[in-house]
Amino acid sequence: MRPSIIHKNPADWRAPPWLTDLDDARASFGWDSVRRELQGINPGPMNMACLAVDRHIGTAPAAARAVGAEAGAGDTVDAQAQGATALRLVGEDGSARSISFSALSRATNRFAHALLALGLQRGDGLFVLCPRGEALHVGVLGGLKAGLVVAPLFTAFGPEPLATRLQIAQPRALLTTRSLYRRKLQALRPQLGFLQHVIALDDEGDGSPPPPQTLDFHALLAAAPDTPVAARTQAQDPALIHFTSGTTGTPKAALHVHEAALMHWATARWALDLHPGDVFWCTADPGWVTGTSYGIVAPLLHGVTSVVDEGDFDALRWLRTLQRERVSVWYTAPTALRLLMKAGTALVRAHPCPDLRLIASVGEPLNPEVVWWALEAFGLPVHDNWWQTETGGIMIANTLGADIKPGSMGRPLPGVEAAIVRRDGERLEVLREPGVEGELALRAPWPSMFRAYLGQDERYRRCFAEGWYLSGDLARRDADGCYWFVGRADDVIKSAGHLIGPFEVESALMEHPAVAEAAVIGKPDAMLGEMVKAFVVARDGITVDAALQAQLMAHARSRLGAAVAPKEIAFVAALPHTRSGKVMRRLLRARELGLPEGDTSTLEGAV
Repeated sequence: MRPSIIHKNPADWRAPPWLTDLDDARASFGWDSVRRELQGINPGPMNMACLAVDRHIGTAPAAARAVGAEAGAGDTVDAQAQGATALRLVGEDGSARSISFSALSRATNRFAHALLALGLQRGDGLFVLCPRGEALHVGVLGGLKAGLVVAPLFTAFGPEPLATRLQIAQPRALLTTRSLYRRKLQALRPQLGFLQHVIALDDEGDGSPPPPQTLDFHALLAAAPDTPVAARTQAQDPALIHFTSGTTGTPKAALHVHEAALMHWATARWALDLHPGDVFWCTADPGWVTGTSYGIVAPLLHGVTSVVDEGDFDALRWLRTLQRERVSVWYTAPTALRLLMKAGTALVRAHPCPDLRLIASVGEPLNPEVVWWALEAFGLPVHDNWWQTETGGIMIANTLGADIKPGSMGRPLPGVEAAIVRRDGERLEVLREPGVEGELALRAPWPSMFRAYLGQDERYRRCFAEGWYLSGDLARRDADGCYWFVGRADDVIKSAGHLIGPFEVESALMEHPAVAEAAVIGKPDAMLGEMVKAFVVARDGITVDAALQAQLMAHARSRLGAAVAPKEIAFVAALPHTRSGKVMRRLLRARELGLPEGDTSTLEGAV
């Protein structure tokens, strides 16, 4: 069995001060100090996009520009010149090109001016339905500069989930591509009377005319000035909408404000250790909150180069991107790491990444076996962290300067108070004893905390009790203050009086050398209420037969006990995943029970 702790980096590694004094920071921390870092000693209006882009090249409004030692951010600002690279775009063909902070500032200024010239006003909605690339960044950041409330959307959504989300928020404008508009939205346009402007990017390249009732993205930019522009948005003004799904599948539109930038900046420092000179790659699609908070905003706030890979996952492609782009900090999903593990350690070692110094994961629980495999394959462990769409930023993390307990989410970051609680009717009991399972709760508020579910006020209010935000995740805290994920409250299996978290069973199965990936559901059973059923993907070259099934059953019983171990194991070629990397257990359950699968895109929840 593996050891329970991976000790912190070797003695010759010197942690930066913001990682060595986290315990002191937790005790004395205040968000005003972060505000001064980003805005200076006399903060005024706050605009997330100006802080992210213009602050580094000296064109932001004075109140949104951190300069010199007085602001406490001189190291970041001084290191950035107008030609410094903000984005490194890797095309589907593998070619790459750079966009400087100065060029990104001018392009986002142009788009902001174009939006305002259309008559859009501060607080109006802008949806962005674009693939990863320059236009998506320009659309999101330009919309924020104009004071609009921006919602990036996942391009793999079909017409129905897109229409549902549009109806919930009713934006006045949409930025998309011509092909996406023709395939998914043109037929629905008569039902979307609130949508006054559709701005389409020409991605067809065949000389065909633009779709009717659309504006040309490039023409708008060419006609607009590139002079600095920023709506005088305040810290509490709405900035972003991120959609997530509940147990009913009904999308929830979580609203975030401009001061969320404080959380993005601080957590990117503490959890991801971003600092000048880094090349950062967040693999999440910006249609989900991770892809916006840490794929767009956070790296720009720190003035680092952000890699944007326009292609889909492929083990060899991703390893080459890490290698060629000299990525130093990599933020990815556990599923991607499991797929790399399935591809083999030899493939990873054949593409050494000497610049890579930190791997972090997000989106779903990280199995301990993946942490150990990464240490073997990359020479680095994976630093897991926990947060949700509703939290807007990383809340609990395994930081670079601390020991890792594989399977743990880590400890709360400075400015975050977490607890394990139990609901007792209208009362909330905080569970102080270590090792006790309950619901993970966070003391409200914090800068990136969502401020509403659009149109669902009662649903929003139910997320809070006695000053705590109730996450809906079950967890436990150990004696060292580390938090351990048990499962979603609605995923927990109730079998013969036992409450069983799927993650615990999945992690035990993955410890077996024949298993590449596993997913667990509760299957109705007349005797037990629910039985534990596991779906297993075997590693390449493994013979799948009754003998292997018996081995896995025995392995699970020895690790978990007969009451918790799976009663059934089915071998599958692949598990269904969301684009953001999560295993779709509800889809597995629907297939197992012969229920309608419905619109699986609505299952692509939080991070």
